[in-house]
Amino acid sequence: MVNMINSPPDFPRGVVTSQQLDSTDRRILLALDEDPRAPIMVLAQRLSLARGTVQSRIERMTASGVLREHSTRVRPEGLGRGVMAEVSAELDQSRINDAVAALRGIPEVLECLAPAGDTDLLIRVVATSPDDLYRVSEEIRLCPGIRRTSTRMILRTVIPYRTTALLA
Repeated sequence: MVNMINSPPDFPRGVVTSQQLDSTDRRILLALDEDPRAPIMVLAQRLSLARGTVQSRIERMTASGVLREHSTRVRPEGLGRGVMAEVSAELDQSRINDAVAALRGIPEVLECLAPAGDTDLLIRVVATSPDDLYRVSEEIRLCPGIRRTSTRMILRTVIPYRTTALLA
């Protein structure tokens, strides 16, 4: 019934955990965090590792879900969507799969999380303006299975998404 929450199709099973990352994996991840576009050969030279080692480890970490998709580096502001918000949604629990399927069809939905607590889904969205945010919020509210929403506009990012400190 709620299989999409336990195993979304775009999130691979068997994610490598931090206990499975050795010092070489962490060095590669730190180098990628510093320069995500660095070619494998440059990374290998910088880290004094064989090209094949770097390539195979990056492929393994990509396949296991350790590395995020490249498109997550695109800033919504660069695409004309400078307004960001968080939408909390209350669901009809029997229609959660319908709601998530409909949310996948809304381009302004950046991610959708299933938190613990009173909120059933936490949806991060972007829009071009406050009026456009209203449109996006209404589109979410009208998705099948969604009973009620609450929208909070984000004024500014004070700590951007980061993982570097976790690799130390």
